[in-house]
Amino acid sequence: MNHNFISVGAVTPKIRVADTVYNTEAICKYIRDAVKEKVKIIVFPELCITGYTCNDLFFQSVLIDKALEGLQEIVAYSKGKDAIIFVGLPLEHNHLLYNVAAVICNGELLGIVPKHFIPNYREFYEKRYFIKGNKEVTNYYFVDKDGNGYYVPFGMNQLFYCDTMKDLVIGVEICEDVWAPNPPSISHALAGATVIVNLSASDEITGKSEYRKDLISGQSARLICGYIYANAGEGESTQDLVFSGHNMICENGTTIKESPSLSIGMIRGELDLERIRSERRRMDTFEQEENVSYKKVSFSLKKEELELTRFIDPNPFVPMNEDNRFKRCEEILKIQAHGLTKRLEHTWCKHVVLGISGGLDSTLALLVVTRAFDLLQLDRQGIIAVTMPGFGTTDRTYTNACKLTKLLGATLLEVDIREAVKVHFRDIVHDMNVKDVTYENGQARERTQVLMDIANKYNGLVVGTGDMSELALGWATYNGDHMSMYGVNASVPKTLVKYLVEYYANICGNDELSAILYDILDTPVSPELLPPKEGEIAQKTEDIVGPYQLHDFFLYYVLRFGYSPSRIYYMACQAFKDMYDKDTILHWMKVFYSRFFSQQFKRSCLPDGPKVGSVAVSPRGDLRMPSDASSKIWLDEIQGLEENK
Repeated sequence: MNHNFISVGAVTPKIRVADTVYNTEAICKYIRDAVKEKVKIIVFPELCITGYTCNDLFFQSVLIDKALEGLQEIVAYSKGKDAIIFVGLPLEHNHLLYNVAAVICNGELLGIVPKHFIPNYREFYEKRYFIKGNKEVTNYYFVDKDGNGYYVPFGMNQLFYCDTMKDLVIGVEICEDVWAPNPPSISHALAGATVIVNLSASDEITGKSEYRKDLISGQSARLICGYIYANAGEGESTQDLVFSGHNMICENGTTIKESPSLSIGMIRGELDLERIRSERRRMDTFEQEENVSYKKVSFSLKKEELELTRFIDPNPFVPMNEDNRFKRCEEILKIQAHGLTKRLEHTWCKHVVLGISGGLDSTLALLVVTRAFDLLQLDRQGIIAVTMPGFGTTDRTYTNACKLTKLLGATLLEVDIREAVKVHFRDIVHDMNVKDVTYENGQARERTQVLMDIANKYNGLVVGTGDMSELALGWATYNGDHMSMYGVNASVPKTLVKYLVEYYANICGNDELSAILYDILDTPVSPELLPPKEGEIAQKTEDIVGPYQLHDFFLYYVLRFGYSPSRIYYMACQAFKDMYDKDTILHWMKVFYSRFFSQQFKRSCLPDGPKVGSVAVSPRGDLRMPSDASSKIWLDEIQGLEENK
């Protein structure tokens, strides 16, 4: 178990109806195989020791007695197996028959959880056989295979706590329980459960699998939990129904693994308990019920190395699926444009001023501004796009900036800042041959002064072009490109900027415009503040501060979930295993944390700008961080990673 990931499995064994010996052997075989794969939570379907479709055979004492013998066999078999196991069976208690889940770990029956909601409609007739399960916990006297007897908690209100993994708390429900208006899983989660297991026998009819998937993934989202759903399948009687073995492992609304239709066997995946913990900690409307009476049952699992099979997306801000990505891009452009629209209406402005450099950020900002103007039915000539050649401007970026502005119908102004900057350097006694931070930032601040004064001239607003990744790293000149009157890109990460521009290139319907946008996409990211070499960009941002793909990965997990450096490093090594070696990841992680903490003062006075995703750095919204916070404990953890490589 690494960094609060845990391997879990949902199993559909091929059974024989009413053959408890055969079914018990099949269950034990799957337990053996799952433990070999280091699966720690193993969930079987409802009534799987007998089969769900026994119908009136549930009235037969021999079936009930043999089901109990099967349970005894499974409990004995689990001895020395490092897993917690959930198995369904019919169980007689106080001369009443219950549909239950038996909870087993390392040769011990930990508890018995009865089904609460007993369906008796359409194809279901369970009330003919089973009694509604009690919420309050009583005792059941269990005699194991060797004749040793002990009392076991019996009731719905039980939670199973792992002694060796504090964030693993398991609640149980059975099939219909989750379909009810008030599922037991709600109470379980509010009482502290982080994982819900469901032993199910849900038959297959047209359209039901889609509904079932929405139900289970939605429940995991609503409860901020992991959800393991094991469904009955092949071997059940097909007299009137077919069971497909539709198994699912879900987490916080995401389906981690899902079995194919009409299948048997085990699906396995990893649940991220740290993510669940982080989400609940952040979401203060998730109010746990401290006064609810629950029986807490403890168990232990070994901590051991876990090889992740779960996909860790190297681009967490960017949807992998093209259709989803296009939908996301359109949605973001709309949010950006509508944010600016409101600001223009409120300030009665009919002009916008922005610097256009031929780079990705200013291109995206210009595309957003044109949309806002179209929404307000304003003449695009009111968009004043200012190109300001400096000491590092290349012909390529200058030409693209000019062409782009003209094709979009905006007004192009050119203000060459070189002479003004030279005068400024003379005033502050700075040697032009010393190409240091003063040399670079003098140009950036001159450009901002030009934009602000032109905005005054036209009674317009200066729209900022800087993106969230630059703000996170402090890669912005204070009171230079750092400042504007409205920052439309302020919550758009760099890895997403290029996809937004690419999306626009695909939908704009203008081949010439599309070609320019693609050339901008192909241009290296640069502030162009140092003189070019042989006409080419000399100053490449990612050579200086590191790959934005890595920094955006770090940023997402630092701000979205509050993960520790060691956990983010572990995930990054998985996500980027074919792209960056471990030393490279650690190096740029150290750079990220150092800059992220030291540059907060720049973010503390950011202009307004629209939030477009789940992560943002606005000092008024998502990131209320002290400008003088120390990064020591984070950097110390990274130092420890370096020493223990």
